[in-house]
Amino acid sequence: MTHTAELIAVGTELLLGNIANTDAQILSQGLSTLGITVHYHTVVGDNPQRLRQALDIARTRADIIITTGGLGPTYDDLTKQTICAAFGRELELHPDILETIRSFFAKTGRTMPENNVQQAMLPVNCTVFDNPVGTAPGCAFEEGGVHVLMLPGPPFECRYMFENRAVPYLQALTDGVIVSHEIRVFGMGESHVEEKLRDIMTTMTNPTLAPYAKPGECMLRATAKAPTAQQAEEMLTPLVGQVEEILGDVVYGVDVGSLEEAVSRLLGEKGLTLSAAESCTGGLIAKRITDLPGASRIFRGGVVSYTNDVKADVLGVPREVLEEYGAVSEPVARAMAQGCRKLCGSDIALSVTGLAGPEGDDRGNQVGTVYIALSDSQGTICKKFSCGMGRGRDRVRSSAAQNAFDMLRRRLLGLPL
Repeated sequence: MTHTAELIAVGTELLLGNIANTDAQILSQGLSTLGITVHYHTVVGDNPQRLRQALDIARTRADIIITTGGLGPTYDDLTKQTICAAFGRELELHPDILETIRSFFAKTGRTMPENNVQQAMLPVNCTVFDNPVGTAPGCAFEEGGVHVLMLPGPPFECRYMFENRAVPYLQALTDGVIVSHEIRVFGMGESHVEEKLRDIMTTMTNPTLAPYAKPGECMLRATAKAPTAQQAEEMLTPLVGQVEEILGDVVYGVDVGSLEEAVSRLLGEKGLTLSAAESCTGGLIAKRITDLPGASRIFRGGVVSYTNDVKADVLGVPREVLEEYGAVSEPVARAMAQGCRKLCGSDIALSVTGLAGPEGDDRGNQVGTVYIALSDSQGTICKKFSCGMGRGRDRVRSSAAQNAFDMLRRRLLGLPL
């Protein structure tokens, strides 16, 4: 059976723009992996009348409704009460959940306020989702052919509860097993990818292939449904191979989270270390590498050489080179990479120097102009990129970091640069 879902986020702070609806992204991605189609996202404030209206509409157009937020202990946390009224359910106290909440407070040296008791009030005959990472339990029930799932609002709790509590519940609603693989692409836009794969995507029903635009890259999700996971994998293996053959070396990985994760794996496999000298990226390359567990095995360190004095005094870029060519130039990028590799004692060094904006420089460089150099035992190479011109400083920085990681990936794999 094919299921459709509607997500209802509850919280006035969402409507005011004080916080982003991160939960909707978490749930939509997870439901897609399960093969459950999300048709609608709805956001309502902490208002029981408007929430009731949203629920009445949702139950006419989806057979799975997932709410986030409104499960707290305060007077405006009315999600459970409103849902129970809409679906004709009573609330009852769950003593075991109440004891769990009391224990949660005790572990932090606090006494549970009495208003937290309402968090242990759950619909009669529901499936309880205990919450070990917060005080608000979730739950699920089925009424009139519609499954209603309630999850807490804080994104960390929502993600944990969805992955560890809601997913098993939802998997039991479907026949067979759904398996997905994510094919990551850098260096080819979504429209070009779609053009190359259109014939495959438009003729397949199971497995399926769908493109998704990501910041600075593209992702394809290959999904198959079969009686067993092994059978699903047997359906997906030739599809993933076909995509890799068609797209070529712009595919940087399958089921890998990011370009930096891909290059970190390669560096680890080859026993090599990396360092980075960064100007316009302001330490973004180092940050993205060190965000990964185990980064200390492959990352030696970095220098944010934002000024010419630091480029000269720390990295050893000759001042005459800076004066003759300017900071945003190939000679300076090369000298930065060479100096960083020597300073940090790494096998490979990346360097980035460019203009993030909002204005160009007196040497004619436009905003978005970036030089990226790589220095290793084979020598030093440098490339010029146009990174997000007219799209803001953040776009220039992130694009520069992406191109630097891809340049490193290609060097490690012996691919054309």
